[in-house]
Amino acid sequence: MSDSIKQVALRTVELEAKSVTGLTAFIDDDFEKAVNTIANSKGRLVVSGIGKSAVIAQKIVATLNSTGTPSIFMHAADAIHGDLGMVLKDDIVLIISKSGESPEIKALVPLVRNFGNIIIGMVGSLQSYLAKNSTIILNTTVEQEACPNNLAPTTSTTAQLVMGDALAVCLMELKGFQSDDFAKFHPGGLLGKKLYLKVADLINNNEKPKVLPTQSLKEVIVEMTQKRLGITAVVDTGNKLIGIITDGDLRRMLEKNTAIDSIKAGDIMTANPKTIEPDKLAVDALNLLRKNEITQLAVTANGNYEGILHLHDLIREGLI
Repeated sequence: MSDSIKQVALRTVELEAKSVTGLTAFIDDDFEKAVNTIANSKGRLVVSGIGKSAVIAQKIVATLNSTGTPSIFMHAADAIHGDLGMVLKDDIVLIISKSGESPEIKALVPLVRNFGNIIIGMVGSLQSYLAKNSTIILNTTVEQEACPNNLAPTTSTTAQLVMGDALAVCLMELKGFQSDDFAKFHPGGLLGKKLYLKVADLINNNEKPKVLPTQSLKEVIVEMTQKRLGITAVVDTGNKLIGIITDGDLRRMLEKNTAIDSIKAGDIMTANPKTIEPDKLAVDALNLLRKNEITQLAVTANGNYEGILHLHDLIREGLI
């Protein structure tokens, strides 16, 4: 091997990067037309390809579905052997091919045209059969593959992938797709929890320690011990939160005072504590805890005490 491993890797990365930056010249009127056509379609986007382009097609479909554009994958080889039946009247067909001349592509294109569906060709050659027979063209031409023999699809598939991402993101923007919408399609795993898990979901099973400001130090300690959260809320007779007492507050108070018989909850509480509402996302609570370097938050709704959120609740859910 004449070149070092690092040199080969760097050359590959540079060629791949060049294939991506080269796409800026192809974000043209046809690209805009493709986005608007898909956005205004009453049907789905059927994405097809052969070989490595088929793998890229599957990834693009996954991205589109998760960002609000209904899509399905149709392998070009399977399409001409029966799977073409999945293409419905109002569907748009996106066909991906570097050469635009693969036998399967040449067989597929006229069949789709006969159905009357719009064809968007994502292709690396504007002189190809696919380009000449597409309604709209997404140009993904690259100068060369990263493969030393200029054969194995590398830079060309990278360009296809990025063009697909650009398409998906533009459709998201056009449709006003927000994080709440995203959460509907990603309910599982850590990502899902960050998008839909709310504070109320975490505190429902927690104890809700609370005392009145007139209660004695002994009653405060008993409440904190029984509820085992290392904290208690201090509320008025209408259940409005007016302060909190933590085990740290108790330790500091004991260090400063010898006569503790007359101490009441209101004397040692922290007034105006950090709070969060129950309908806020758990990840927002985590950010608030980190920002203020604390481990608990009082949960309130319109000032009414609802419970305590502890850092351990977030750890238990895997958010940390």
